[in-house]
Amino acid sequence: MSEGWLTQKNIVIIGGTSGMGLSAAKAFIAQGARVVTVGRNRETCDAAQQQLGEKGIAICGDAIDPSTAENAISACVQQFGTFHGLYHVAGGSGRKMGDGPLHGLTLAGWNKTFELNLTSLMLSNQAAIKWLLQHKTGGSILNMSSVLGLSPSPVHFATHAYAACKSAVTGFTKSVAAYYAKDNIRVNTIAPGLVETPMAQRAAQNQAILSFIKTKQPLDGGRMGRPEDTDGLACYFMSDYATFTTGQVVYVDGGWSVSEGQV
Repeated sequence: MSEGWLTQKNIVIIGGTSGMGLSAAKAFIAQGARVVTVGRNRETCDAAQQQLGEKGIAICGDAIDPSTAENAISACVQQFGTFHGLYHVAGGSGRKMGDGPLHGLTLAGWNKTFELNLTSLMLSNQAAIKWLLQHKTGGSILNMSSVLGLSPSPVHFATHAYAACKSAVTGFTKSVAAYYAKDNIRVNTIAPGLVETPMAQRAAQNQAILSFIKTKQPLDGGRMGRPEDTDGLACYFMSDYATFTTGQVVYVDGGWSVSEGQV
């Protein structure tokens, strides 16, 4: 093909100024898209803008604010003419907020983890659905889950609120996909394994976890994932190649979900 997979596509990425979101933004642009990325931190927003160039806009906003995704979609339309799809990457560990094994899980940790990982996703999906319904264009929504929503790791990754959130992303995505298929709106999910991002620094610096990952994610020598490992699938789901695909969850986990691992 002489053109990229995403030529003329205008995409909003919530959580797109670092890690997997920023990697996807650069991949989307390389495939011909124009993007609006949203992040909470002014420093990462400024750094992302430098990397995205004229085909990308990085704006600051908190994903749990109901106006954030709405504003990002409006910015996309104002700058690029229209809006084709949303990729929700924002989320993170609630460990520091009180998430953990159930006997020690705090109510505040539970609520904050759900707010960060599930409420934010609902809000961005809702904003995208409303815009796509109003303009009757169809479009694509892609959500970020985690292999922990399917395949627990009790020794090293016992954060029960986080696992519940990521499992809920699957049910939410499938339910939304079923309802809006008649409107030609596709909704799918990527579920990564352990990926080396700012969120994963605890794991990346722990030799016991890295040793575990050697056998739990045995592909490509047994390593942590890289943000770019999810880019190809994200490009597919946001492209017209996925026109007949909705309600799907694909695990990009280096073999985690089919491997026993050693502890």
